[in-house]
Amino acid sequence: MESVKIDESDIRILRRIASDGRISVQTLSDDVGLSPTPVARRLRRLEETGIITGYSARIDEVALGFEVSVFVSVKLDKQIDDALSTFEAAIVTYPEVVDCWLMTGNRDYLLRVVVRNMNDFERFLTGRLTKVQGVAAIESSIPLRRVKSTGARTP
Repeated sequence: MESVKIDESDIRILRRIASDGRISVQTLSDDVGLSPTPVARRLRRLEETGIITGYSARIDEVALGFEVSVFVSVKLDKQIDDALSTFEAAIVTYPEVVDCWLMTGNRDYLLRVVVRNMNDFERFLTGRLTKVQGVAAIESSIPLRRVKSTGARTP
């Protein structure tokens, strides 16, 4: 992505909408010290340039009954394009996988898997993940508690 020039006003806008994506343009303009028209124009530019990629709600997974998060490191037997594509095509179809990152280091992928309980995780692990072609090794880690979550980093 080409670097986009942003100024202090853009940074104030980004920081504010990062904490409340539903804020009105009027309230946002009051908070950042600009009138609504320039704020709306800046928001549109930040969206069009891809700095703002969308808006979403933070959802409490536990409140929905998904009480277990597991970080899963996956090593493939080969690191060639076909193996990566096969793995990624399978992973995008699994609703249990809420994040998937291609990694450097001794593992190829890091997943965050969210399930209702450990029985569901076992079913996912043995019934789906271990059956994906090319998976050579899997290592799971269970987080005890989240210490920090900011969504996205802003300048």
